[in-house]
Amino acid sequence: MAWTNTTLTQAIKDYTENNETTFSNNISLFIRNTEEKILRSIELPAFRKNATGTITSDNQYLNVPSDFLRPYSLALVNGSSYEYLINKDVNYIRELYPVTATTGVPKYYGTFNQNSFIMGPTPNADFTTELHYFYEPESITTSSDGTSWLGTNAENTLLYGSLIEAYIFMKGEPDIIKNYTQQFEIAIGTLKLEGDGYDRTDAYRTGQRRIKVS
Repeated sequence: MAWTNTTLTQAIKDYTENNETTFSNNISLFIRNTEEKILRSIELPAFRKNATGTITSDNQYLNVPSDFLRPYSLALVNGSSYEYLINKDVNYIRELYPVTATTGVPKYYGTFNQNSFIMGPTPNADFTTELHYFYEPESITTSSDGTSWLGTNAENTLLYGSLIEAYIFMKGEPDIIKNYTQQFEIAIGTLKLEGDGYDRTDAYRTGQRRIKVS
């Protein structure tokens, strides 16, 4: 069963048997906390994006997209060819190029802050870039149609994670929280297997998946 924000909210109320106003007003928070927990635990291929941009001459910084979480790769695009930059710590780039006026074709990049990358050396011309990155999808609680990828494809993970948050808020019985935690861990384990395993291989390279029969 795929969740919408409306049906998931009602399910949380039904499971907890709680319609109290303060509790109801915090359900969106329970759901968003769970979404964040899932996104920080698993790198799902569904949440990969490409974005083109431009780094300008004499400016060593490149802004990142507003939904950026972490990078997979950053490349300079030269016609039909790609020159991939090496991800390094900011300190490494600062030490290698201590003078910002040292310019050239960038070889390295690092996450300078939540809004930008730093390049090394400082670009000596304008370059088109392509960033392949892991992004933060819109929450089911704020999407215009009340749906999301997690709500459609990770129903149990989203439900049980939200119920854990709900019972913590309610200061619920430890055995109930433990039960929902176990269900959440099973659900997120299955999702992790899909995201980190099945979606990163194919039958050509690894052969068809086989079930061992005793």
